[in-house]
Amino acid sequence: MIDDIWVDDAVTALRPDFAVLVVCAYGLRNGPSDDRSREWLADAAAGAVPPDDERIEAWRSAYRAFGAKPQRTRPSVDALVRRLPLPEINLVVDAYNAVSVRHGLPIGGEDLRRYRGTARLVRAAGDEPSEEALGEPAIGEVVWRDDEGVTCRRWNWRQCVRTRITEETADALFLLERLEPLSIPALHAAGEDLAGMLSAIAPDIRIESRLLG
Repeated sequence: MIDDIWVDDAVTALRPDFAVLVVCAYGLRNGPSDDRSREWLADAAAGAVPPDDERIEAWRSAYRAFGAKPQRTRPSVDALVRRLPLPEINLVVDAYNAVSVRHGLPIGGEDLRRYRGTARLVRAAGDEPSEEALGEPAIGEVVWRDDEGVTCRRWNWRQCVRTRITEETADALFLLERLEPLSIPALHAAGEDLAGMLSAIAPDIRIESRLLG
C-alpha cells in the first residue's frame, strides 16, 4: 500500500506547498483509552497550538481555495484545538490526536484492512461513491479516496465510518499533512512523535513511512 499511495497533480497545483508523510503501522494492539493515553491527551492539550496559529490558518486558506467555508467545515486540527480537552476515543486515536494538536497539523488515521485498493488524494469529479453521512463531494473538492469511494471529505474534514480506526484495528495508515509554514523537518518530527507513541502501545509493531510532495 505505502508505495502505491499518490497525490493528484490537480491537488499539487492548488497548493504546491502540500506534503504528506504517510506512516503505516503493522501489528497494533489497540484498546480503550487508559491512564497513559489520558496523560498524552492532557499533555497535548496543555501544549496545543492556538486556533489563530499560522499553521492552522494555512489550512483555512487551502479550504477556501477549493470553495469550502472553513468556519462551517473546519480542518481537522482546527476542530480539535477548539474542543479541548481532547476526547477519549481509543489508544491509537488518542495518540494521533495528541500529536495533531501539539504539532499543529492534520492527521488522518485509517484501518488498512478496510481499504479497497490504493489511497489517493484527488479533486473530486462530483460522482464519487460516498457514505450517506458524509454526503456527496462537490466538484473540485479535495478528497481522500480508495477504489470503493471517498474515505475523507474536504481534505481532512470528516472521515468515513468504513475505514475508521477501532479497538480491533491491527494495521493502520496515518496521513500527516503539511502546508507552509510547517517545515518538512517539523513534519518528520511529528511522525517520530507518533511512531514513539504507537511503539509504546505495541512494542513489536513494524512501522514504515514515506514522504509525498
